[in-house]
Parts: sequence; structure tokens; C-alpha cells
Amino acid sequence: MKKVYFTLFAILILSQSIFAQSASIKGLIFNYQNKQPIEYASIALLNAKDSTVVSGVVSQQNGLFSLTKINAGNYIVKVFFVGYETKYIDNVILENRQELNLNTIMLKPSGKFLGEVTVTGKKPINANKIDKQTYKSDQFETAKGGSAVDVLKNLPSVTVNGQGDISVRGSTGFLVLVNGKPVLTDAQTVLSQLPANSIENIELITAPSAKYDPDGKSGIINIITKKGTTDGIGFVANVQGGLPSTTAYNNLEKPVRFGGDVTLNIKQKNWDISLGGNYVRNDVNGRRDGDVYTKNFTNNTITRFPSSGERSFDKYNYAGRTSIIYTPSKNDIFSVGFFAGKKFQARRADILYNNSTADLTTNTTLRQFVYFNSNLQTKEGNFTLANFDYNHTFKNKSTLTTSVLYEHAKLYGNTSNKNFNYPAKDQIYQEVYNPYVNPIDGYRFKLDYATNIGSGKLESGYQFRYDTQDGQFDYTVTPASSQPDAARFRGTAKAKNTINSVYSQYTGKANKLQYVAGLRYEYAAREVNLSYETKPHNLDLSNLFPSANILYTFNNFWNMKAGYSKRVQRNNNFELNPIPEREHSETLEQGDPNLLPQFVDLAEFGINHNFKQGNFFTTLYFQNIKNPIQRVNSVYADTILNRLFTNAERARLFGLEMGTNIKPAKWVTLYFGANIYNYTIDGGLNILGTLSTVSNSSWVYSVNTNASFNLGKKWLLQANVNYTSSKPTAQGEDSRFLVPNSSIKKTFANGKYSIGLQWQNMNMGFLNANQQRITTFGRDFYTTTNYIYETDVLLLNFSFNFSKIASKTKLPNSEIGEKEF
Repeated sequence: MKKVYFTLFAILILSQSIFAQSASIKGLIFNYQNKQPIEYASIALLNAKDSTVVSGVVSQQNGLFSLTKINAGNYIVKVFFVGYETKYIDNVILENRQELNLNTIMLKPSGKFLGEVTVTGKKPINANKIDKQTYKSDQFETAKGGSAVDVLKNLPSVTVNGQGDISVRGSTGFLVLVNGKPVLTDAQTVLSQLPANSIENIELITAPSAKYDPDGKSGIINIITKKGTTDGIGFVANVQGGLPSTTAYNNLEKPVRFGGDVTLNIKQKNWDISLGGNYVRNDVNGRRDGDVYTKNFTNNTITRFPSSGERSFDKYNYAGRTSIIYTPSKNDIFSVGFFAGKKFQARRADILYNNSTADLTTNTTLRQFVYFNSNLQTKEGNFTLANFDYNHTFKNKSTLTTSVLYEHAKLYGNTSNKNFNYPAKDQIYQEVYNPYVNPIDGYRFKLDYATNIGSGKLESGYQFRYDTQDGQFDYTVTPASSQPDAARFRGTAKAKNTINSVYSQYTGKANKLQYVAGLRYEYAAREVNLSYETKPHNLDLSNLFPSANILYTFNNFWNMKAGYSKRVQRNNNFELNPIPEREHSETLEQGDPNLLPQFVDLAEFGINHNFKQGNFFTTLYFQNIKNPIQRVNSVYADTILNRLFTNAERARLFGLEMGTNIKPAKWVTLYFGANIYNYTIDGGLNILGTLSTVSNSSWVYSVNTNASFNLGKKWLLQANVNYTSSKPTAQGEDSRFLVPNSSIKKTFANGKYSIGLQWQNMNMGFLNANQQRITTFGRDFYTTTNYIYETDVLLLNFSFNFSKIASKTKLPNSEIGEKEF
């Protein structure tokens, strides 16, 4: 790491010595009304004699801009941005080696533009910066009315499999931020509650700097919500309804699909108040076909239990959010937020089993048994969150930010298993009921300070995190004699996590080189207490997390970036809970309180290219993973597999991602993203005290494409395809997964109203879309299950938008509880 810092320092000194003869201009671009920085404002340097353009840049996220390598002379500075009045600064005289500071330049919003002009063009679908890639969500019409997951699965680095698991560059572990605030919860659960219509853009931070939490082995996804109005009132509403199913799966119930979301923003002088709410009902029909066998070497038998039947979901969630921001002066900002929501999911798996046991040597059938299993698993969560933030800007432009957050989540549910005779279904052989209650409380305190030093910025901070979980798990079996060891399925599991961390990082720029380097230290303590043990399971960790990023701009069309970041993927409480749960008739699930977190070294190198009709990027990346978590199977009984979590020794992943956005004609926009990587896992596995060796390696690739066609008269047609190839696991393979979608939309009244039709999970009778086969095997078992989800889903969307958008709506989102949902 010392070599990295030394190299950056040497480059900085060399660059400054070469260009010491040149002059430079810097300054800040701010909104005149709300005193907030403006990102992406254009700054052009014009020759005072003939107004020809000499140089130009765009402002950064904090409003900062810098023009370098300027010869002595007389110039005009032009500052402009869409929706604001253009500002000119005349008679800017520069001498050699002069560093001119224009201080803060205020841009006034253009009321005429906002009131009378309709903008029909689209912003670039993606942009690359030193530490992240940014994607505009409104480019993906097929996601409208859905959730953040529906937007994410279109990005080149992201895949979503049939189970709903989200992967970034092949890894399922990543940290979620909402408007820069950490959300330490299960990504799929959090993102499924965030309406796609409320998202402005998504940032993929694949090599995060030290100021971010080190959580997430594949980096960070930051969701930026849509913005509120300038002074006045803004209102946005969206309604969605599902048409009847086009495919029959012989499920017990027909799916119900409808929902809506509203956002109200009121901004008057120093006050910015935002209110939001949403309700979504999104049932999914489907079925599953499975084939399993286990070998009992003691009895010299093989037991087969193929199965087939319904696998459907009833799902709904609703939430309300509010945010109040008060700006008494340009130096002080206070904000409070409140969130309350509920999520419900019922998964039904009514399966017919055809069990048979045969002699392992002769294959002679010894016995057969056919039964019908009715399995219903419900999960519910009530989430409440409150936060308070304060930001102060000092006279020297340094800032102090403090944040306090509290969350309470009540998680509860049950699994019901009933084994009936077949086909009469009038006798119950065995009934298992597995309820649980799992309340969580979480706290977070942050203090950050940033100050300008030289031409760069030094940021430092401290963070305290604390959360507790008190899980109570019950288990009843009728008749009791059918499972003598039922007592081990009951108990309590209490977990406590305490994390203290400090960081410091420096961000600077030397001519065409931007750089960020920092270090984070963290002390983490974990404690797991089980009702049937007297000694707690403790884990104390003290770790350093270094990071470094550079971005070198060759010209207006080409730049290069490289980065390194040390990350950690912590164990959630579900993975740590060793009390077994009867997931299915054939499956148990349990965790391990002694699991180790995964530590990851991330490195990447990329090239970005802008051209007249679009842009292109490609990035090479590498991950070295210590203690990778694996979900593996072992044999619990002849007809039951035990699914559990364990650590492997190591895994390595290296790959190449690329994406391009092209506009070959005014009415056509094409986007293509691809990712290919090699994943290798090897070393020892400890499965309930039994040591084994795993070695698996394979190439995996994914393709995400999106095509938009502006048909004129406010008609827009869009189609996209998400495809992931087969993927290796510790004990087997997940098959390929294909999801095509399309939509058509008509807008009215200068964009205030729109109506659209979506065709999701297009199968058309031959694509085998929206289905995935999961296969695992070991010395004494083999299991393969094909999950077939509903296809050819038709949805109607209606949207209403009153007023235009300009300032960020920072609505809070659940941070801890949903992780364990």
C-alpha cells in the first residue's frame, strides 16, 4: 500500500512541475435560490477578442470546477446549465502562473424555460467518474411501475436470478445506499420496496473510497431519488394494474397485481418538505419440478423422491415517508426524516412426491410411498425509522456533518407443512408448524469533517453502529412421535453487533489527473447467544481498509481510471442462526454462529470513451475473497436434505465488463451492456463437523440490452433483454436465466400525463423465459429443481406529473430490519 501512496505522490509532483508556467481558474457553481451546489453545470472559457472557445469543463458534485493549462490573456467565462439563466463574467485577465479564484457563482433558475419549453431529449444513459458509474433510470420504460430491482437488472454489471438474488460482478454481497445513506439490509428486500418511478439515477461504486462503509464485497449501489421543485409545489402520481394471466399453471389462486405511488414536494424559501407513499400488490404464479436422491451406505439403499407442483407467491408492501429540510442560512442545513412500512410475502408450494427406496447394489425396489405436501410459508415485517442530520459550512468552506439514525423492525412469520395421503387428501400423515418472532433495534451515529487543503479536499470522520436482534423460534409436530428430535428446532437466538470506525481520505487534482486515497480503521464486536448454550459465540475484529482511485483524462473523448478497495461482507443473523427451520417437506435450513465474515480485495482498471453518437466504457476487475460463504446441502434423513451456511477457504473472480450507448438516428437509442468473468472456488468446507474439499471453476457471462424507438406524436416503444449464462456453485450449478420485456407509452399535455402497456417476461411459447434450474450434488445426494415463474405478464401504467423537478428528495429508507426479512 505504501507503494501506491508513493506513486500517487510522485505523479502529483511531476504534474505540478510540468505545468507550473500555466495559469488556472477555479470556482463554485451554486443555485441562487436554495444555495445548493449544481453538478454538471458547463463552464466555457472564451477568448475576449473573438469569443472562440479556449477551454471548458463541467462542475463536480460539490459545484467545484477548475480550468487549467491556460495561457496568459484576456478572457470571458460563460456558465450555463439547463433550466438556469446563463451567466457571463467579462474581463477575466490572467498572467502566467496565476491561480484565479472566482469564488461562488450563483445561477438563477429560468422560470421562462421551466414554464414554456418542453424538453424532449434524453440525458446520457450512463456517465463514468473516478469512483462510480451513473445510470439514468428513466431510460428503462419496462421498469416503470415496478421497483428498483427492475431498474437494476438492466445494468451491465448486475444480474438478477430466478430466486430474486441480485449480483454485482458475480457477487451477491453489496452495500445499498439511498441518497448516500447506508442501508445495511438485504438488497433484494430493500430495493423491492423502492418504487422505480421515484428513482432519478443509480450509481455503481465498484471500488469505494475510505469514507464509505467497507461493507459489501462487490462494492456499493447508491440509489438517487427524484428531485423536488424549486419554490412551489410538485406532485407526481403513478398507478399500475395487471391484466389477467395469459398462462395457466393450475395454481390454487389467480394472481393479483396492482399498485401506485405518490410524491408531494413543497418548497417555500427556507423549507423543503417531501411526502411520499406507495402500495404494491404483485403476486406471481408458477410451478416447480424436482428430482432428488440420497444414498444410505450403512443400509446400502438409495431413496428417490421426484416431485412436481405449484410454487406461487402472494406479495404486497406499503410504506409512507416524509422528509423535512430547513435551511436557516447558507451555512446551516437541518433535516429530519421518518419512514414506516410493511412487507408481506406468502410462498405456497403444494407438491406431489413419489418416494421410492431401492437396493443400492441391485436397484431392486424395496418400498414406495406417494404423498401430497401442502407448504405455506409467510414472512411479515413492520419497519419504523427516524433520522436527524445537521450540516454546517464554515467561513473557510470546510463542512461539519452529523447524523443520527434509529430503526425498529418487527419480523415475524411461520412455515406450515402438511403431508396428506394421495389422491384422496383426507388424512394427514404429519403436520409441522414453525412460527417465529424476530424484533430488531438498530442505532447509528456519524460525524464527518471536510476541509480544503491546497487544490484538494481532506475528509475525516467517525462512525458508531449498534444493533440487537432477539429471535424466538417455535416448532410443533403432530404426531409428536414422527420426529423425536423436534426439541432442537425450538429456542432463542440473540445477536448483538457493535462497530466503531474512523477514516481519513484526500481528494485532489493535478492538471488531467484526479486522485483519491484514504484509510479506514474499524473495530467490530459480534456476540451470538443461544438458549441451549451457556457460553456466547464471540468474534472481535480489528481491521484496516485502504483505498485508492485515479482518473486520468487524455482529452474530451478519452479517459482512464484505476482503483483498489479493501471490503468486508459481514454475516447476517439468518446465516448465524443454528436453530433449524423446516423450509419444505424435503428441506431444512440452518446457520452457523461461528461463521467468519468475508474479506475481499477489489481492483479495477477501465477506459471510457465519448463520441458524437454516444459513449463506451470497458473495465477489467479482480476480486480476491477470503472465507467465502457457501450455502451447501447435506443429508439429514433419507427424504430430507439439510441446507446450511459454511465458509470455504478462498475464491477468486476476474472479469471484463463493458457498456455502450449509441444513438444511430434521432428516433433510435441503443444500449448494450455485457459482463464476462471467471469464478474459482477451492479449499476445505466444514459441513456440520465433516470436512470436505471443494474445487469448482467456470466462466460466466451476462448480457443486458435496451432499445428505444421514438415513433413520433409522443409514442415511445422500448424492448430489452436480460440474459445470464449458467453459473458454478460450491456443490453444483445454476442454469441460464432469460428475461425479455417490452413496453409502449403515449404521453399527453407536454409530458404531464402518460399511459403505457408493459409486456413482461416475454416467452411467446418457445423461449423458456423466466425459469431456472438449480442443481447440487455430493457423495451421498443429488438434487435438481427447475423453478418455472410466470411469463407473458401484461401491465397498464398511468402517470401524472405536476411541476418540474430540481432538488433532491431525501426520503429515508429502512436500514437494518429488512436484511433479515
